[in-house]
Amino acid sequence: MTQKAKTYMLPVAMATGSLAGYLLPDLTARWATFLAPILIFAMLLVTYCKISPNDLHIKPLHGWLLAVQIIGGLTIFGALYFWDPIIAEGTFICLFCPTATAAPVITGMLGGNVPTLISYSLISNMAVAILSPIIFSFMGIHADISFLDSFLTICSKVLPLLILPLGVAILLRQCLPKIHTVLNKRQSLSFYMWAVSLFLVVGKAVTFIIGQGREAIPLEIAIALLSLIVCIGQFYIGRKLGGRYGDKISGAQGLGQKNTVLAIWLALTYLSPITSIGPASYIIWQNSINSYQLYLKEKQTMKGS
Repeated sequence: MTQKAKTYMLPVAMATGSLAGYLLPDLTARWATFLAPILIFAMLLVTYCKISPNDLHIKPLHGWLLAVQIIGGLTIFGALYFWDPIIAEGTFICLFCPTATAAPVITGMLGGNVPTLISYSLISNMAVAILSPIIFSFMGIHADISFLDSFLTICSKVLPLLILPLGVAILLRQCLPKIHTVLNKRQSLSFYMWAVSLFLVVGKAVTFIIGQGREAIPLEIAIALLSLIVCIGQFYIGRKLGGRYGDKISGAQGLGQKNTVLAIWLALTYLSPITSIGPASYIIWQNSINSYQLYLKEKQTMKGS
């Protein structure tokens, strides 16, 4: 596939996914639920085959990113709560949500430090797994859910996608080095899998938004607009923080690209169901930014060739 075609693949995937979510909502949601985790697993496996376990380290940048994610999320929640609690919840979840399991894929495509991003993805998701039951209980939302049940449920959704691909990559490196080498040299596979998963996830998001009904439209618009502001803000702040440590791309993707599937589950489990519009909208915003960044990257590459 030509470089120009790859540049436009993600926007086309988003547009066709939106159309599929509108015209075939049940079918799109069903396939997204089934295939998205498989595609994320495969993308991460290909990405993990590119690095060595010795490259994984905790860095000062990770502490700053985590502070924005946790403390920043709580600050925004407090600032918006007296305006409207539901809007506050929908915006909070867009900040508190951990780094996407697929973020290393885009980071690698943009030329960022993949080991740095993978390390933060692990830290970010574990922090949410541990802190979310405490924070939501403190807010008094669905306090009847026990800490252990919440912790185990979140871990069961997050850790397999994070840990198993890394474990398989290490196993391939040690036991089947030829297969490991093949995957290491086929990093472009992750791009095509990302395009398919983007088609499915955007389609599911559109299906979800349509299913909320007309009476919720004003509130949905407010939450969606705030999720846009939060999305742009996190990419910007992450880029600034990453710049201090010579890695703008990993900082931006680590803070801006979110695990929206987990965020929607958290919203539906702990918050008012309509707050899930926040992460559902965030899917569109973050992938629009990713598509634009990839376009600029491809344009720069073509100029240099």
